[in-house]
Amino acid sequence: MQGSSLVIITGPSGAGKGTLLRALEDRGYFCVDNLPVGLLTKFSELLLKSDEEVPRGALVVDVREGEVLATFPDVYQHLKATPGLAVSLYFLDASDDALVRRYSETRRPHPYDSTRPVREAIPLEREQLAPIRAMADHVVDTSHFSIHELRTHADRLFAEQGPVPLLITLVSFGYKYGIPIDADMVFDVRFLPNPYFVPDLKTMTGSDQPVVEFMKGHETTRDFLEHLESMMNFLLPQFEKEGKSYLTIAIGCTGGRHRSVMIVNEAASLADPKRRLKIIHRDIEK
Repeated sequence: MQGSSLVIITGPSGAGKGTLLRALEDRGYFCVDNLPVGLLTKFSELLLKSDEEVPRGALVVDVREGEVLATFPDVYQHLKATPGLAVSLYFLDASDDALVRRYSETRRPHPYDSTRPVREAIPLEREQLAPIRAMADHVVDTSHFSIHELRTHADRLFAEQGPVPLLITLVSFGYKYGIPIDADMVFDVRFLPNPYFVPDLKTMTGSDQPVVEFMKGHETTRDFLEHLESMMNFLLPQFEKEGKSYLTIAIGCTGGRHRSVMIVNEAASLADPKRRLKIIHRDIEK
């Protein structure tokens, strides 16, 4: 068996457990929300048997468990005594006013008792969670955190593991087939010289060297690539500072075979090699 890390997140509903869980997922943790207490031991066994170099898991346990939650302290003590397993318990908390405000914003019923007003359900939930709070390794007050601030705080909590590199997905597409629905940024390159109208290049794609040379032979293409590089150098650090983990940049031309493909490939070559990069030529075969 090899050393494994398990983070268990708990606390009252609305305190930000889901946000912390997603932050850990972005750091490479295998994450499960609302795992039954009876399966915690099995989950830890799977981590210990994992082929990952550093197996890491994170999960949320809360009052959605119902009466079974009362067994959690004993299960947690068993996990703490498991050889090769580094387990920690994070209790996220917030003031009653903050929790009521968040429920008012989401308009969701309280999971402890959906028939009660939220302000009445909160103290009952706190009472049920009190034994778990008392044994927590870390208690985090999120009362004054926005979602983005909580995400930033989560990154600080696990800063010793290093920053999460931004995953950039570059997508080439054809406007005739529609704009990618998951795009964060869209660039229209239909103003660039079109290889489609050059007989020898028509059947090629933007990945073929003759098409690349044709497009780079025009000053407009070279100028655009310079501006694109400058914009990426400015914007990407801003997204990382905000705590964004994924960014999809879509670049489109008419059919998605020539201009957009070539520009995506060039943009990939301009990207910082320290960042994670994924290239998708969505319509190149159409």
